[in-house]
Amino acid sequence: MDWDNLRYFLELARSGTLAAAARRTGVEHTTVARRIQQLEKRMGAPLFVREAAGHRLTEAGRQLLPSVEAMETAALGVERVAARGASSSGPAGLVRVGATEGFGTLILAPQLAQLTRQHPHLSIDLLAVPRMLHLSRREADIVISLERPKQGSVIVTRLADYTLMVYGQREYLARRALITRLEDLRQHEFVNYVDDLLFSKELQFLEDVFPPERFTLRSTSIMAQYQAVRAGAGLAVLPAFLADRDTSLTRVLPALARFTRTFWMSMPAEGKHQARIQAVWEFLKQVGQAQAARLRP
Repeated sequence: MDWDNLRYFLELARSGTLAAAARRTGVEHTTVARRIQQLEKRMGAPLFVREAAGHRLTEAGRQLLPSVEAMETAALGVERVAARGASSSGPAGLVRVGATEGFGTLILAPQLAQLTRQHPHLSIDLLAVPRMLHLSRREADIVISLERPKQGSVIVTRLADYTLMVYGQREYLARRALITRLEDLRQHEFVNYVDDLLFSKELQFLEDVFPPERFTLRSTSIMAQYQAVRAGAGLAVLPAFLADRDTSLTRVLPALARFTRTFWMSMPAEGKHQARIQAVWEFLKQVGQAQAARLRP
């Protein structure tokens, strides 16, 4: 039995799509499809049903899955032994880290670049995207999210809290009436997220506190919102670690319009046995502690 075929089977069973399985294994989706066909021929039965949303395991596939997972566990054990033998050269291999867009871009990117300089055999894929990444689909090895995972066999830690406040461009504010109370904010234009495309309920700020009368621009991207505020499009709730560094912006009612959110870091339980993932995990915990003053000014 070809282990590579079983490895592609396992990734497709977990991710549900050829594209995701190909991304996780570093090959073209046609290679995954070909490998699955070879395995199905060897097993003498179809292992997946093709549907509009992707691939679903057949009964034969469901029966095969536990055995393949057991083989993976054994392979990870071999990898741990090899990692101990190569520990003198430091962690090696690829680790994929998923994070929210602003945090990943401004905080993690320069820090992870430093980590790869310390460990030349380590490579990082940083997925700084405005959407939720799923460990269960193997989209990343480590995920930093705004909501604590509640399902699956995962290890979770509270990475850091961060502060958000209302910001406006100085020239924009100079043209408008002085803001002295929360009620005054309702008369201003706002930049915000697209409501029906929010990937986390933790990004809802305005509705219950000071619902504005008008949004001039909405975007799924916090970096796009930031640029719109810089251009004078209106006010927005922005992370302090993003907006405080820009002298063209100023805080608005910082004592009243202030929000706190939490970054949660998680990884699959088997990640603690993989040297490269554990090295990045511990490094990110140090980053969260070192950046505390910037995250919560």
